[in-house]
Amino acid sequence: MYRVDPKKAIEEHASRSDAPGTIALSAKAEEIIAAPVDPTLSSAVIAGVAQIVEAVLLALLGYGIHAAYVEPGQDGFYIPMILGSVLVANIAFNAVRSHRVSAYRTTFSQMGRVLGAWVAVMLVLMVGIFFFKAGDLVSRVWLLTWFVSGAALLIAYRLLLRTLVQRWTAQGRLKRRTVIVGGGADAEMLIEQIQAGSDQDINLLGLFDDRDGERSPDVVSGFHKLGRVSELIEFARRTPVDLVIVSMPLSAEKRVLDMLTQLWVLPVDIRLSAHMSKLRFTEKAYSYVGDLPVLDMADRPISDWNLVFKWVFDKVVALTALVLLSPIMLITAIAIKLDSKGPVFFVQNRHGFNNELIRIYKFRSMRTDNLDFGAAKLVTKGDPRVTKVGRFIRRTSIDELPQLFNVLKGELSIVGPRPHALQAKAENQLYYEAVEGYFARHRVKPGITGWAQVNGWRGETDTIDKIMHRVNHDLYYIEHWSILLDFYILVMTPVSLVAKNENAY
Repeated sequence: MYRVDPKKAIEEHASRSDAPGTIALSAKAEEIIAAPVDPTLSSAVIAGVAQIVEAVLLALLGYGIHAAYVEPGQDGFYIPMILGSVLVANIAFNAVRSHRVSAYRTTFSQMGRVLGAWVAVMLVLMVGIFFFKAGDLVSRVWLLTWFVSGAALLIAYRLLLRTLVQRWTAQGRLKRRTVIVGGGADAEMLIEQIQAGSDQDINLLGLFDDRDGERSPDVVSGFHKLGRVSELIEFARRTPVDLVIVSMPLSAEKRVLDMLTQLWVLPVDIRLSAHMSKLRFTEKAYSYVGDLPVLDMADRPISDWNLVFKWVFDKVVALTALVLLSPIMLITAIAIKLDSKGPVFFVQNRHGFNNELIRIYKFRSMRTDNLDFGAAKLVTKGDPRVTKVGRFIRRTSIDELPQLFNVLKGELSIVGPRPHALQAKAENQLYYEAVEGYFARHRVKPGITGWAQVNGWRGETDTIDKIMHRVNHDLYYIEHWSILLDFYILVMTPVSLVAKNENAY
């Protein structure tokens, strides 16, 4: 997979404005943006859940037959055998590629693979019983009953699964919202391949291409050219885009690199269509979108099961923190009311995931008549706008605790790049003007704490060098994200508040 070097991309990024809403889009693009979008389902998560449910059903069936027929007192032998058989069955089902959304849509092909694998598992089990001379310990009636009823269960379960997947497919919930970068005859060939074998997996919105005229007509195979590649960034910020398929040959290296340098700031999967290359790689070199072979160029930073793990992590930590820290939050609220007139909370618009505007909550730390909702002027050491209580809660980051409610609302994560105020400046330049590619840090949800904060880059960012360091740390976090890294940052946050708070005013 091609990886963009964040530092190099920042330096070489085309000279254009990344500010949301600064680029006018075509009428066709605006029409797509205005249309309602139903939530989609992850194919990887569906397959994962399907495997878990199938394994649990087979295990419960095997144990239920044992409990009903076999004499009690033999659980110590049967339970490990059942669990081992179910594990082998799951491996076999994956080996025959029956746990894929494309397989779930079939009937006879799916049943043939699953039943064949189930027969193979039972044969392996019987051979194992024979070689270990355990025939006297295993009930033949139990084994035959589990085999037959297991096959019936698999057929019924797979038919139900097929019905669900077909319904979700008809509703468009399994289709990835996709745009093509490129145009002309090459894009026409790609669209034909999509329509021939991947139309159930791809919802094609249109094309973006920098070329004009005969090389790139306004309509290709019934799909409109929605704008130039630079306009795709604004388009993807205003309507969900899951996948970008590049219809360019590998030989067009400069065009491909220029396209990647522009699009790396978006939280989308970028794939290079293999139909443009005369080179033929090994099967393992390709990934597939439906039946379409593609080469991976860039991945969405957090997706599928990782998105589920992070969602659970956020909700569990936020709820736990609210319970444990509620006394501190109550005391802080009382202290703010006693210290100065005005509301307890301060609400401010900031950029969230993919530049979506969100309203974050903080404890008010400034005097009511000096509130700066746009953060046009950064808080400095000894700033007279900050109250006595405000100085303490800002230095200790207690003012950020109400953002736990933003986490529960799904607008923030516990760990992620800190959301900056819209008008925050470094050396009289807005952050996104000072740092090209700045909005790449919004490819994931912003967080209450982050990699930059635990490494000492919290508080005032009055120079371009400081905001560069913070952005580079944020990009490092995005490129190297793991749930273990989130745990590490969470544990190190209170340590950093004590050891590295010299820049927090």
